[in-house]
Amino acid sequence: MFSAFDLLVLSQIPQIGANRLRALVSHFGGTSFVFEASAREIAAVEGISRPLASSIVRSLRERRTAEARTFAERQLSKLNKAGGTIVTFWDQQYPDLLKKIYDPPPLLFARGDYHEEDALAIAVVGTRSPSAYGAALAEEFSSALARRGLVVVSGLARGIDTIAHGAALQAGGRTIAVVGSGLDVMYPPENRGLFGRIAGHGLVLSEYEMGAKPDAVNFPRRNRIISGLSLGTLIIETGLTGGAMITANAAIDQNREIFAVPGDVRSKRSHGCNVLIKEGRAKLVEGVDDIVVELGPKLPPLFGRSKGNRMDAGQTPPPDLTLFEKTVYDVLTIEPSHVDRLAEEAGLSTADVLVNLLSLEFKGLVKQLPGKLFMKK
Repeated sequence: MFSAFDLLVLSQIPQIGANRLRALVSHFGGTSFVFEASAREIAAVEGISRPLASSIVRSLRERRTAEARTFAERQLSKLNKAGGTIVTFWDQQYPDLLKKIYDPPPLLFARGDYHEEDALAIAVVGTRSPSAYGAALAEEFSSALARRGLVVVSGLARGIDTIAHGAALQAGGRTIAVVGSGLDVMYPPENRGLFGRIAGHGLVLSEYEMGAKPDAVNFPRRNRIISGLSLGTLIIETGLTGGAMITANAAIDQNREIFAVPGDVRSKRSHGCNVLIKEGRAKLVEGVDDIVVELGPKLPPLFGRSKGNRMDAGQTPPPDLTLFEKTVYDVLTIEPSHVDRLAEEAGLSTADVLVNLLSLEFKGLVKQLPGKLFMKK
């Protein structure tokens, strides 16, 4: 009913842009019906006038459609050879968060698989030439986000993007790369290996056709997808202009959370972050806990445990726990563990873990042993 082939054909009709394509197909309830519709029927679609509808019908009836079909066949052949697929706006696997933005792409070229957990994503973006401070923070935050079960979204660009993707994978997490070229056009070329790792253990997306070059105009539009896939966007280090600030503004337009790490007031690399914080457009964050707390209402129950520390088989999670109590409870086992080790596994400070351990002990869920050792009851 919603054919990727037909969508590719329709995308090549000059009068049909992305927004009209989405409106047309949604109005008629399928792609094939658009080809059969009369000018009067097409004019009933919101935003399409009768003269424009007549022009669309003429284009669909003319030789131009045959050329568009040839284009679609070649695109699908190239995508198949690259091991990719097309995800349309009407497919079940199309990301729900992305559907909610003002101008979601009607189709996405994809390498890898979309998982349900990808709905719990944070974008991590920043300058292509980070300082040692920025690079260290990008690695630290991305690794911690992955360990807490959040998916890291970025743009596969040099600098912060590359560090964020790599750190998430290294931590055993998932990451999504949104590129500004065709999936068969590697940019930057030195990230070919990283591209392959992400495609194998995450997802690479593009709204651009196979063979599309990484033109400068592509990247600002690409950035709205990065923020659109994410519950929030974390800006690590950026000047007052550039891609990271475009992503931040897109996130604001999409009513998504913005987080920023403060930086050296003397460094141009930090001006963007500092201004976002100063103007109240971004929340200052010093660690991943700040992000998790802010997103708390949007996260599912029992979210926040460190990756790799699952509940013992057969155990039922206790009810009525706070987010941090659940986080601490999930890293406990029936074997005694020192509070420092629990703090490391939970990704929390020792002081925070102790407070929550005492609360869990009061609720009869935890047993404390000498030497700051704790275990599940």
